[in-house]
Amino acid sequence: NPAHAVRGPKHSVKKGKTSVLTAEEMRTLLDSIDTAKLIGARDRALIALMGYTFARVGAVIQMKVEDYYIQNRRGWVRLHEKGGKVNELPCHHNLEQSLEEWFSRSGLAAEPNAPLFSTMRHGKLTGRHPMAQAEVYQMIRRRAVAAGIATKISCHSFRATGITVYLQNGGKLEVAQQMAGHESARTTGLYDRRNDAVALDEIERVVF
Repeated sequence: NPAHAVRGPKHSVKKGKTSVLTAEEMRTLLDSIDTAKLIGARDRALIALMGYTFARVGAVIQMKVEDYYIQNRRGWVRLHEKGGKVNELPCHHNLEQSLEEWFSRSGLAAEPNAPLFSTMRHGKLTGRHPMAQAEVYQMIRRRAVAAGIATKISCHSFRATGITVYLQNGGKLEVAQQMAGHESARTTGLYDRRNDAVALDEIERVVF
């Protein structure tokens, strides 16, 4: 084969395609959810969990009530990630508040084996049926539109948003890797969008 020795250019991906929110947009989204209704308490707790822990949506919808627990006077979550990995993390105080409100409103604390985020019908919990990933996506899109957020976000956006905001505030890449459950820091780096702000600042220098 005369082309055997020819090597094509290497494809290198340095930034993922997942859309992210700014810290201000994330705060706006969480604050826009009316927790006076049971479904609002559930949705805010779910979104906060994905944002503050960098958890994959697949791990979140697999969680049972017993996967949130108190240790050293703080709330912790147990996430069952891909490949059978178990990731246990302390809760940010805002996340802890959202989860405690969800437990208080739903009465789930007495059912340790029930899904942490179950489906709802006519404003009531169905009990034993966890939300499907498609249902979470539809909920997120609905909540984003209601909050006036134009960015087309997905379930994975909260993972990227959490990692980016964490690094912007002086967090370490290797710690973000551990929190996200990534095998490689390079994978975690794909979620880092700090350079987007730099690019925006620089493009504004082009003044006509």
